[in-house]
Amino acid sequence: MFFDGFGYHGGSFEQTYRCYPASFIDKPQLESGDKIIMPPSALDRLASLHIDYPMLFELHNPATERVSHCGVLEFIADEGMIYLPYWMMENMLLQEGDIVKVKNATLSKGTYVKLQPHTMDFLDISNPKAILETTLRNYSCLTTGDTIMVAYNNKKFYIDIIETKPASAISIIETDCEVDFAPPLDYKEPERSAPSVPSSKAPAQAQEEPVDEEPKFSPFTGVGRRLDGKPPQQAAVPVSSSIPQVHRSGAASGTGSTSSGTSARQTSGKLVFGSGTNPPPKEKQKVAAKDSNAEPKKEEPKFQAFSGKKYSLKG
Repeated sequence: MFFDGFGYHGGSFEQTYRCYPASFIDKPQLESGDKIIMPPSALDRLASLHIDYPMLFELHNPATERVSHCGVLEFIADEGMIYLPYWMMENMLLQEGDIVKVKNATLSKGTYVKLQPHTMDFLDISNPKAILETTLRNYSCLTTGDTIMVAYNNKKFYIDIIETKPASAISIIETDCEVDFAPPLDYKEPERSAPSVPSSKAPAQAQEEPVDEEPKFSPFTGVGRRLDGKPPQQAAVPVSSSIPQVHRSGAASGTGSTSSGTSARQTSGKLVFGSGTNPPPKEKQKVAAKDSNAEPKKEEPKFQAFSGKKYSLKG
């Protein structure tokens, strides 16, 4: 059976209306859900059909081929007109007075939905999960690709429906639905490259900079090395061999006895560095030789400790 102008086709309801925002009839509560207001004639047609309750509808914009789904709040609209939440008209790219097709629909109960907030401000809410649960109580169904609006603390948050299961449009009335969140649209990954710059550049620097392969002084390696760089065979005479010279020079002068006491204290097997120490005999001669080569000067012979020569105090 078909009633011309009323959209009654056998066992389904399908009708064309002109849409207007809910603000036209002073129904601000419509903006916090997905329900529309239809004319009384639609209720008469629906009551005579064997349809599922609660009533769910498919909205279709023939101009843009956009499709969404909704419930119904009341049947008090003027004939030939329906009132929609403004956010739903934005989803479907509808303007005031545009034509929209309304058809009854049967949707599966949802088991999973993935949401994506537009801004990170939504995550700053103290308990976004509780706010979302409270808001979705005013919704009958969700459609993949739609953008719903959540009002909280005098602020509107827009959330995209990224995915729904088990179908692209689901009913969320009296059902347990798992909710997952995608990163907000304005979310930016933290820059992790800055802390890892030193470690990442280390291999490159190692390749660019030439490796210094020259041997360096390594203490206590078991190989004798001289501080002046000469081969070990030219090392200074052991301290023990200089002890007799210390006694002989000490017998000749009082100054020599003082030096012998200092040398005797340095025979304990430790390296002593400082201004109060006396270098080995030949080492001191080599240092003097280097000084004479650099700046030749004629100087009178002076007293040299541990040189093997004897000097008289009388001159």
